[in-house]
Amino acid sequence: MGLAFWSVVPGRLMFLRSWNCERSNLMPRGLGRRALVTLLATMLLSGVSSAASLDGPSPTPSIFNPTSTPAHDIYHLALFVMATCLGIFLVVFSLIAYSVIKFRKRAGDDNSEPPQIYGSNQVELAWTVIPVIIVVVLFLAAARVIHAVEDAQFPPNTIEVTATGHQFWWEFQYPAYGFTTANELHVPVSDRNHPTPTHILLLSADTDHSFWVPQLAGKIDLIPNRRNEIWVDPHDVGHYLGQCAQYCGTQHAKMLLNVFVDTPEDFQRWVQQQKEPAVASDQVAAGRKVFETNACMNCHTIAGTISHGRFGPDLTHLMSRTTIASGAAPNTQDNLTLWIKDPDAIKPGCLMPAMQLDEQDVNALVAYLMTLH
Repeated sequence: MGLAFWSVVPGRLMFLRSWNCERSNLMPRGLGRRALVTLLATMLLSGVSSAASLDGPSPTPSIFNPTSTPAHDIYHLALFVMATCLGIFLVVFSLIAYSVIKFRKRAGDDNSEPPQIYGSNQVELAWTVIPVIIVVVLFLAAARVIHAVEDAQFPPNTIEVTATGHQFWWEFQYPAYGFTTANELHVPVSDRNHPTPTHILLLSADTDHSFWVPQLAGKIDLIPNRRNEIWVDPHDVGHYLGQCAQYCGTQHAKMLLNVFVDTPEDFQRWVQQQKEPAVASDQVAAGRKVFETNACMNCHTIAGTISHGRFGPDLTHLMSRTTIASGAAPNTQDNLTLWIKDPDAIKPGCLMPAMQLDEQDVNALVAYLMTLH
C-alpha cells in the first residue's frame, strides 16, 4: 500500500499543481495545500503504524516487521536511507519555503530587478561536495549489508533446501533428508545464541521467478541455467507469507510462498512424516487406479507408487499442506474436487489440464488424494 501510495499521489499532486497554473480561476483555493497536508499526514501515520508493529508473523508481509537476520539488516538499511532522504527533503523544502516567504512580492515594491549574482565558488563547491558525500555514505552502508548477507558463514547444522520455481508453483527439495515437497516451505526456528540457518539454493525450471518473503530476507531472482542463493534464520515460530515477485506468466499473482517456521521438535516430526511413503488403503483403491491410469501419473509423483512425474508438484503428502494451487485456495475436499474438474476456475491460465473425468472417477480420485497425509 505504501509503494502504491507513493507512485500515485505525487503524480496527483503534480497534476493539481499544473491544473492550478492553467485554470486558477476554477480551482478551489487551498486544494493544493490540503493535498500536501494529506500526503504528509499519511506518511506520518504509515511511519507510526510500522514502528508500532509487533514482532513475529504478520498477516500482511512487510519489510518493517523483520524476524530474520538478513531481513533485519535490510530493515535497518532502509531506515537509514529513508532518514537520509527525509533530511534532504527537509533541508530543500525549508530553503524553498524561506525563499518564497522572504522574497515574496510585497505592497510598495517598485518592480525593479533584484541584484544579479553570477556564480559563487562557495555555493558551487557545497552543492557538489555534499551530494558526493551523501552518495558515498549510502554506497558504503549498502555495501556493508550486502557483504554481511552474501558472505555469511554457515554452521554445520545448517538446513539445506533447493527451491525450484515453476509456472506457477514452488518445488522444495531437502537433499539431506531425501524427500521433495511443494509450495509450503518448512524450516526450523533459529536460536539467536545457537543459530540454525536455512540455506536455500534457487533454480528455475522455465522462466524468471523471484523468491521474496519480506519478513525473512531480501528478494532474489530465480533465472534459468543460473544458481542463486538465499538464507534465512527466523527467530519466531509462525507462518510467513511471500510471493513470486517477478512476472512469470498469467498466474504470477497466485504463485504464493508459504513458509512455516517450526520449533526444532515440530520440524523433525514434519521431516519424518515427509520421508514416509504414501499410505496404501484398499478403501481408496479405485481412486488410486484412476490416478495411475490417467495423465495424473505423468505429471505428479506419489512415493510408494508407480507415479513418478516431475512436471507437477509432488503429491505424496498432499493433505499435510494447508493450500492447493500454490496458495490459490484452501486445501479442502470441495476445492480439491473443483481443482480436478476445472483448474481454471481456481487459477485461470494454469498449466494443469482439466482431465474430463466423469463424476464417479472424480469422487474416487478425490477420496484417494484425501488419504495422502
